[in-house]
Amino acid sequence: MNTNININLIILFAMLLALLIPIYEAWKDENIWQTMLAFASISTKTAIIALMVSVIRDDWMIGVVAVIILSVGDAGIMLLAHILKRLRET
Repeated sequence: MNTNININLIILFAMLLALLIPIYEAWKDENIWQTMLAFASISTKTAIIALMVSVIRDDWMIGVVAVIILSVGDAGIMLLAHILKRLRET
């Protein structure tokens, strides 16, 4: 049991390190589509991390919120990117 928790924590820290890549991409890029895709990647990675935390803590409510973020979150970000693109065109 203790070995599973240690492996899960190592995976969680690796996921947190992988989260830094799209954060850097969103920070340095000027293109709105690249920035929105980076934010979508951040949203997805954060939801996966929340799912991992819900497994470690055995808390299904955190998992439900993470699943809602996974299923709805990226659609809102892409809609926002389209609106921002239209605003820059006019």
